[in-house]
Amino acid sequence: MSDTKKPEKPLVLKVLTAGEGGVGKTTLLHRYIEGEFQANTKMTIGVQFFLKELELNSKKVILQIWDFGGQERFRMLLKSYANGAKGALLLFDLTRPLTLDRIDEWVNICRSDDPDLPIIFLGTKFDLKDQVSIEDDYILEFVERFNLVTYLKTSSKSGRNVHKSFEILSENILKHLELI
Repeated sequence: MSDTKKPEKPLVLKVLTAGEGGVGKTTLLHRYIEGEFQANTKMTIGVQFFLKELELNSKKVILQIWDFGGQERFRMLLKSYANGAKGALLLFDLTRPLTLDRIDEWVNICRSDDPDLPIIFLGTKFDLKDQVSIEDDYILEFVERFNLVTYLKTSSKSGRNVHKSFEILSENILKHLELI
């Protein structure tokens, strides 16, 4: 018998990115995965997939990220796509208050398979500070009402809180799954 340990298989975690069209989901993912800002991403039709390997609490983890198209015509498909999700990032645009109008719908889609699914609330486009038109107090009401993990202001352009949002989400997923 050999004493060599088999390498530990990575833990695959399905993560959703959700929110209205144009809030910056795909741009955030390009910043996170490739480390670059892409100003001109195309509208996501249905779902797009991204993979990211990381080490978390000495566990190898692969994030399988499902980027949901935000347009209403795709919503009927999304509940079935949410099956098996372990966590979600729910995005809204800090410069467009209307992107908060259907947050309850997005939470229901994300939590259709798990009513306690960890969700991080992300306000996007924080680099456009002079156009930010939503007060933190108002946003924190959503965090409380929907029992979201936390709220972060992000900027895909500057990279602000992009990696941090995935780290916090991943740690909360591992806690939710009782793996840490």
